[in-house]
Amino acid sequence: MDINILKSEKPKILITGANGLLGQKIVKKILIDGQFEAIATGKGPCRLPGEWDGYDYEEMDITNHREVMQVFQIYAPQYVIHAASMTDVDRCEVSRHNCYEQNVKATKNIIHACSRSKAHLIFISTDFIFDGKNGPYDEEDKPNPLNFYGQTKLETEIAVRQYPYHWSIVRTNLVYGISHDMSRSNIILWVKKGLEQGKTLELVDDQFRTPTLAEDLAEGCLLIVTKKACGIFNLSGEELLTPYDMAVMTAEFFNLDKKKIKKTDSSHFGQVAIRPLRTGLIISKAKEILGFSPKSFEEGIGIMAKQIKLADYKT
Repeated sequence: MDINILKSEKPKILITGANGLLGQKIVKKILIDGQFEAIATGKGPCRLPGEWDGYDYEEMDITNHREVMQVFQIYAPQYVIHAASMTDVDRCEVSRHNCYEQNVKATKNIIHACSRSKAHLIFISTDFIFDGKNGPYDEEDKPNPLNFYGQTKLETEIAVRQYPYHWSIVRTNLVYGISHDMSRSNIILWVKKGLEQGKTLELVDDQFRTPTLAEDLAEGCLLIVTKKACGIFNLSGEELLTPYDMAVMTAEFFNLDKKKIKKTDSSHFGQVAIRPLRTGLIISKAKEILGFSPKSFEEGIGIMAKQIKLADYKT
């Protein structure tokens, strides 16, 4: 008998991309709640905090079909939260082969592996499957991606919907938060640091999103697990904000000079990939079915501020 079966009778959740921001938050919440066994996976060595205990970690390159099948054969998870993805929108545009391998082909590997144990597959998608003409969007709105990243996520959604067992698609947008090693920046950290250094910052006021606290997204994913909810769910914040709005709110929270924040528009930056202007997500379905209740953006800044202080204290 497999030693992992003997070790725990709790249902197993396998998380791809566990070294990333969302993956870290999911593993942490599983450990705190204690209802499930966490199988954290990632490409390369484990980057989760050394003091965390009570989970398994496996190196797994999701683009390697043989590796994926081996890990799934060992653990036979009941649930899989597939959070690993190539998400740098501009890099996806110029490195299309890599983007397709990591977002579409790799997910098909995960789908194949899930089918062996009939696992409930939860796939993390994006608001960038929409063209941004009529946002915010609900789960029934028609996708029309403007960039290659969005195209790959839509193609993957179609593949997930053909999975013959339980599946859920989570659409989210502009996820922010702090990973334990501070390896990833976000708009709050960037604005705070820039203003503290006396820089003048330019932020667009023609792109609208519903920014999502990483902890809220992790909680929403686990609500899907505990309620065995299937189908498509929007999981994000509720406030429709521009990056300029977010920067001003960040400056106000930290008592920094918001006069140094200047408005501009998307054409000013000339980014490689086209961004939809007005997306954002309507979360009524998740609130009603899952009991999802996200923090406000100001509350999210406050949570991050405490984490920043803790990180500074540790260093």
